[in-house]
Amino acid sequence: MITEDQLEQLCLDWFQSIGYDYVCGYDIAPGESAAERSDYRQVVLHDRLVAQLQIINPHIPLLTLEQVAVQIAKAETPVLIKNNKAFHQYVLEGVKVEYTKAGGEEKTDYVKLIDFSNVANNQFLVVNQYTITGSKGNRRPDVIVFINGLPLAVLELKNPADSNADIWSAYQQLQTYKDEIPDLFVFNEALVVSDGLHARVGSLTASKERFLPWRVVNNEHDKPQYEYFLETLVKGFFKPALFLDYIRYFILFEQDGGSLDKPTAGATIKKIAAYHQFHAVREAVRATVIAARRNENGVTEPRANYGDKVIPGSGKAGVVWHTQGSGKSISMVCYAGKLLAQPEMNNPTIVVVTDRNDLDGQLFNTFGMAAETLKQTPVQAGDRDELREILAARQSGGIIFTTVQKFALLGDENSHPVLSRRHNIVVVSDEAHRSQYGDKAKLNPKTGKYTFGYSKHLRDALPEASFIGFTGTPIDSAD
Repeated sequence: MITEDQLEQLCLDWFQSIGYDYVCGYDIAPGESAAERSDYRQVVLHDRLVAQLQIINPHIPLLTLEQVAVQIAKAETPVLIKNNKAFHQYVLEGVKVEYTKAGGEEKTDYVKLIDFSNVANNQFLVVNQYTITGSKGNRRPDVIVFINGLPLAVLELKNPADSNADIWSAYQQLQTYKDEIPDLFVFNEALVVSDGLHARVGSLTASKERFLPWRVVNNEHDKPQYEYFLETLVKGFFKPALFLDYIRYFILFEQDGGSLDKPTAGATIKKIAAYHQFHAVREAVRATVIAARRNENGVTEPRANYGDKVIPGSGKAGVVWHTQGSGKSISMVCYAGKLLAQPEMNNPTIVVVTDRNDLDGQLFNTFGMAAETLKQTPVQAGDRDELREILAARQSGGIIFTTVQKFALLGDENSHPVLSRRHNIVVVSDEAHRSQYGDKAKLNPKTGKYTFGYSKHLRDALPEASFIGFTGTPIDSAD
């Protein structure tokens, strides 16, 4: 059995194997010849941050970038989660700045802290033995992950040979750090606890139950049989391109509605995707882009050898199935956010369809709380007429919520009128196994006429849309 020190060294080696630079915290400590901090209370590597900001934002003056580096290093409020949420918005949107150009023109712009479009423009660094002065003296987290000089993740490791020092003692250690050195966690996007054999990742506000394992590396089929689960987590979760994608689309903040017996009522909760949500959403977005594909003339592309079951231009993106309680609503929010950002989709409109009013309301509220992440506020159709108005008027973008029943016909209609022929509309069907499928006509014995289900009306209304289903119920025992 290896020691804690050996586990730490293995962890650092795994990070370096996926492209991270490494320095020992002792070597860059204040007072050392290679010092990168002026004192032990400083948690951001200022010079590294400024250097990367120059690479990412070459059009913005150095003085302005220096000011941004100083600005984000200072906590705005005494409340850690509020500071963390504000920082995350800076990461997603950039820091708004005003400066004077060479010709005297006043300019307003945004300084990007991370370049999500070009992984190579960012610096990935892992550091151990990084001493920080807190409210009760010095603390030294085991491993800290920096991107562009910003400490975005903390790993706390325990001795695999010590039966009394399991991952939950590592979890408890992180809670102590949050109390004593909160400045470190203003920038945090992920916390990891491990005893080598076991490893789990959670958010800043996650309870023990919300710290979950990471079982894959590159995709759902890539589940290597490493000796230590920590190796899978490091190589799968922290792989630079995947980690950036995760930060950009798979982190949400919600307000806890709470109740009289819940002291945390109204508190901000940070939610991060589990590995199954992360990889399912990435695959679902990829499939949707293919399913919605058209050529430059707006015509469906012929089937090509794409090596998968999704037919280009078919409009059929597939079904995402979850076990109950595995976070379907979070997956749907992350899917929407990532799909909206895909350039191939050309600012799509997402129509979220449920078959019950309570589900419609619940999902609408979930998406509403994630409006900052989605960069837009969803709208909810109140009735059939309002739904038709919204869909007919919408030219691009937007997230629209409706129940499938609102696609019912008016009294004198034999079929549903076309509301939009845009091909970058994506219908996201929740609990897709119920009333939202079935295009076959049924004979009404009272009238002697054939009628179609809501699914047919939905497809008649949006003939060029693509469809994807999310469900928590097994759809077909044979498949």
